[in-house]
Amino acid sequence: QLQLVESGGGLVQAGGSLRLSCVASGRTFSYYRSGWFRQALGKEREWVATISRGGISTYYTDSVKGRFTISRDSAENTVYLQMNSLEPEDTAVYYCAASSKAGSTSNSREYEYWGQGTQVTVSS
Repeated sequence: QLQLVESGGGLVQAGGSLRLSCVASGRTFSYYRSGWFRQALGKEREWVATISRGGISTYYTDSVKGRFTISRDSAENTVYLQMNSLEPEDTAVYYCAASSKAGSTSNSREYEYWGQGTQVTVSS
C-alpha cells in the first residue's frame, strides 16, 4: 500500500510562490504516475498537473502552464509542485495522487492513492 503525505501549503499574497511536497511511503514512488489535484470551496476537484513514472513527461492544465512546475526526486520518494505567480483563483486544497494505470492523466478516477491535502490560500 502506498501512503502519501502533502506539505508546504499556506497563506501567500498574489504574485508569491509556494512549493508543495508529497512524500510517499510503503512502496517505491517512482513506480507510479503522480499528479496534483485541487479543490476550491464549493467546486469540483480539478486536475492540476501530472508527472510520468520516470519524470520525463509532465502535463499541466492550461490555467497553470508557465506558472507551476511538477517534478520528482526518486531518491527522496517525493513529488513537488512549485507554484509561482500565484493568483487568488489558485486558492484550494491541493491533493497529491498516484496511479499505477496507464490511462488519462487528468481523470481522478485513474488514481488509486491520495494524500490528505494541504491548504493553499492566495490573498489579493
